[in-house]
Amino acid sequence: MKIAMLAPISWRTPPRHYGPWEYVTSLLTEALVARGVDVTLFATADSITAARLDAVVPTGYSEAEGLDAKVMEILHLANIFEKAGDFDIIHNQADFMPLAFSRLIDTPMVTTIHGFSSSRILPVFKRYEDRVDYVAISHADRRPGLRYAATIHHGIPIEDFPFDPEGGEDLLFFGRMHPDKGAGAAIRAAKAAGRRLVMAGIVQDQGYWEREVAPFVDGDAVAYLGAVGGESRMRALGRARALLHLIDFDEPFGLSVIEAMACGTPVIAYRRGSMPELIENGVTGFLVDSFDEAVAAIGRVEQINRAACRAAAEKRFSIDTMVNSYLEVYRQIHRRGSASVCDNPP
Repeated sequence: MKIAMLAPISWRTPPRHYGPWEYVTSLLTEALVARGVDVTLFATADSITAARLDAVVPTGYSEAEGLDAKVMEILHLANIFEKAGDFDIIHNQADFMPLAFSRLIDTPMVTTIHGFSSSRILPVFKRYEDRVDYVAISHADRRPGLRYAATIHHGIPIEDFPFDPEGGEDLLFFGRMHPDKGAGAAIRAAKAAGRRLVMAGIVQDQGYWEREVAPFVDGDAVAYLGAVGGESRMRALGRARALLHLIDFDEPFGLSVIEAMACGTPVIAYRRGSMPELIENGVTGFLVDSFDEAVAAIGRVEQINRAACRAAAEKRFSIDTMVNSYLEVYRQIHRRGSASVCDNPP
């Protein structure tokens, strides 16, 4: 089976620091190649992969000045769809725009929906649901009335996240500096609990950063590490007493949540979006419904067994679990296509 994996091109695949869609695309691609699957990755030219790389865009348009996002995206999409006949399946990780090409080709398409940026894009997904197999990344992110092939949670390479049985004393915020992610709430909760807070992530909303975060970053009570990756990322996740994930939106998934648990770090999160699917309340962290509950949960975090967090991540969010689920979707599509050919002989 020959798979064409279509990555987003806002960032390199895998991303240097931020780029969750590119990160998941890379994890799946490399794991499929390791299983012996023939994969061609359509991504930026500076991407790093064991798959065959096909690229017409030099680098991520969010990483280089002078690159027009629309121009880069149309060149990127044209490149894969002009070659669609070379593949058995196209796996789209790049949102809704590729759907418009799906009826112009014979190759079946799978689309992982990484979330809906707006309800305004839903008509596009609805229009092509009879042509494209959709995969949700959580049950919470499924939209009523839209047809899905499966729900597949993200998986991570557990072995890359060292287990820290002790952790440290500091709390951690790990995410975009944006109102959705609750950086300001994390600062206030840590202060109310009398705990030091370490923060990591890109500044995505400059106004929010200047109002809600920057005034409190003093290197003492609140430390800011910037965008971190590699060993710095693992160290921050593993040394935390708990991850504060006080989101202000219905998050479709939370990579930092499962990464923290893989390191043994419990998570305190608002009970929104996918959080009840990822966190087992009282076992791998606490699901809370108010700010006061979040502060109280910080005081109870010692009740969480860090080994239980690690075990849950190993059992539920491994790369193997994710890859097995996607391979089953591919097989279903391939069998369906073979049956269609048999039913309609030349």
